[in-house]
Amino acid sequence: MSDEKGRPRQLGRGLEALFGEDRTNLGAAETAVIAPDGSTPGDARVNGLRIVPIGKLIPNPLQPRRHFDDAALKDLTDSIREQGILQPLIVRPTRTNDDTFEIVAGERRWRASQRAQMHEAPVIVRAFNDEEALAVALIENIQRDELSALEEAEAFARLAKDFDKTQEQVAEVVGKSRSHVANMMRLLELPEDVREMLAEGRLTAGHARAILRAPDPSALALQIVSEGMSVRDAEKLGKAFRGKGARKKRGAGVARHAKDADTLELERKLSVGLGSKVEISFDGTGGYVRVQYASLEQFEDLVERLMGTGAKVSGKSFEFGGLHAEEPVDDADDTEGAPATGH
Repeated sequence: MSDEKGRPRQLGRGLEALFGEDRTNLGAAETAVIAPDGSTPGDARVNGLRIVPIGKLIPNPLQPRRHFDDAALKDLTDSIREQGILQPLIVRPTRTNDDTFEIVAGERRWRASQRAQMHEAPVIVRAFNDEEALAVALIENIQRDELSALEEAEAFARLAKDFDKTQEQVAEVVGKSRSHVANMMRLLELPEDVREMLAEGRLTAGHARAILRAPDPSALALQIVSEGMSVRDAEKLGKAFRGKGARKKRGAGVARHAKDADTLELERKLSVGLGSKVEISFDGTGGYVRVQYASLEQFEDLVERLMGTGAKVSGKSFEFGGLHAEEPVDDADDTEGAPATGH
């Protein structure tokens, strides 16, 4: 299969597409081994590589990866302790000292090597400028699938912005489809609180995309997390609320007054506290507080939260003491699929 038909998967091909020049053999083609006891096979310069002290390497301030999984790092540490460092790090000289090097790609190997108490590491030295160093770091992490969904989205956005690339050109650089790049970058349109849930792993990229176009993604994200919804259930929920929003827009006859900051903040706090979307309407003399729910189970939970454990829910109505009221009519689907973790 020719390169034109298949997506480029090697780091060098991605850089060639980015900078318009051949920068091959940056990671896969050159291999050196530092043995677990710190000795080196043969001369210190193997296949054009340099062997440098671990203490002479510093992390990359442009590193797009913010989180290093401790369990995975421990596994890599054990592997390096037993087999040595099998793949060289890509580095560039620092501006202040020619004897120290900044890690462009391979920070995880460097961290694991420190834990394994290795004294030296094989490196490939390249005279990258800041833009090139950023590109290498982004591409290496993306192609190794070591970034979270949010980190990957931010990496695509930085490539597009810093190098003035279209989504299609970014896709060519990193060896992904254009639709994948576009879908990931849309995650950056989510509210900050939803992005935090995504970064923490409480939501997956599938969950986040399902509620992206909903009127209130924050409230739906809370519901998805609290109920442990599957991605399919989240898609149904998002579709239902998108439909509601469209019907409301078509049927709106009068303009609504803009809500002040205090009202919006109170809505947010109530939504967080109840785990459901809360809407407050006030016209100067009166108004209402509307709490949305998507299933009978969630309705029961809301009744218990609002009225105490003495509330009883049955069918389409609820009872509390001597009070009896019909369940509010809502066009949301009462059925709910089998629960699954959304974490």
